[in-house]
Amino acid sequence: MHKNTICLWYDGTAEEAARFYAETFPDSHVNTVHRAPTDFPSGKAGDVLTVQFTVLGIPCLGLNGGPIFPHTEAFSFQVMTEDQAETDRYWDAIVGNGGQESACGWCKDRWGLNWQITPRTLTEALAAGGEEAARAFGAMMTMGKIDVAAIDAARRGEG
Repeated sequence: MHKNTICLWYDGTAEEAARFYAETFPDSHVNTVHRAPTDFPSGKAGDVLTVQFTVLGIPCLGLNGGPIFPHTEAFSFQVMTEDQAETDRYWDAIVGNGGQESACGWCKDRWGLNWQITPRTLTEALAAGGEEAARAFGAMMTMGKIDVAAIDAARRGEG
């Protein structure tokens, strides 16, 4: 186990979520599934208690802690994409698997975990500052899933 690992709380669905992430994102996999040795507040002996997994190279631990602490937008994974095809692939996988669309490149998976699917061109535009950043930011504010062509046009001052 890594010295620092992100612990994500689930309501009995940590293994299902980890397997979806492993199938959806590169450099992602399920490492180890640990079962509870005895009954615990949200489960019985033998139920999946924790799942060690990796998402895009980031070590995570899924804890089946029950319904008391749901995910919020206070934590999200930000996934940098290179083009519209990659943006569409991740967005569609998350939303198409029972997730929800949100604004400005954000979506939520079926387990309530938040994702920012962020094309590199948007990040570069914001880093450029000035009018270019303002135009790209204004365009982004009107979007759910990010439209790469629209961001590129805004960067150039078109449209």
